[in-house]
Amino acid sequence: MTLDRRRLLEHALSGAGLLALAATAGLPLTAGPAAAQTVEQAKLMAPEASPLPVQALGDPKAPVTIIEYASATCSHCADFYVKTFPTLKKTYIDTGKVHFIFREFPFEPVATAAFMLARCMPPDKYEAMIGTLFETQRAWAFGGDPAAGLLTIAKQAGMSQDEFEKCLSDKDLAEKIQESARYGNQELGINATPTFFINGKKVSGALSAEEFAKEIDPLLAGK
Repeated sequence: MTLDRRRLLEHALSGAGLLALAATAGLPLTAGPAAAQTVEQAKLMAPEASPLPVQALGDPKAPVTIIEYASATCSHCADFYVKTFPTLKKTYIDTGKVHFIFREFPFEPVATAAFMLARCMPPDKYEAMIGTLFETQRAWAFGGDPAAGLLTIAKQAGMSQDEFEKCLSDKDLAEKIQESARYGNQELGINATPTFFINGKKVSGALSAEEFAKEIDPLLAGK
């Protein structure tokens, strides 16, 4: 029997054991220990922190590493991507000063589904898909039918409906995305998005380009 799109999304996510997260939307995944304001790079870069292939931009040998934890349905994350990230990329990432790592931290099933779709794209299309999701967030995340909205985005990115359904039915992919989020919550103390680690320093909130400069520039002094 063919499921309608809404039931498909619910079915795929419940099959991966994710619908329970809906009750914690906007809340920490667990109480978790509070993270220090600065976290060792070894802990941030542990294999458990990123069970899926790392999604990064810039020179891995750059003097500054920024790790962002974001949720696809987080409006502050979308604001950061649209308003601040272009300047950050042009000024610091593209010039070899910052290595920028993006990690998924979904609070609820729709965000998990969105990240699953991004992960199902070819690796070189991941960043573009994340950008599209944030740029069009209001249309698909907060409408009456997020499944239909995500399907539209997937088709625009070249994904067929069969590929869309297969992607959202991938329990292993869903679990790995959640593993990363659990590690971030339980080991790094993340309970809000966006959260950034700038050379290990934990900073929460959608910082402006000027606020990022105040964090980054002192780390580049003498480099």
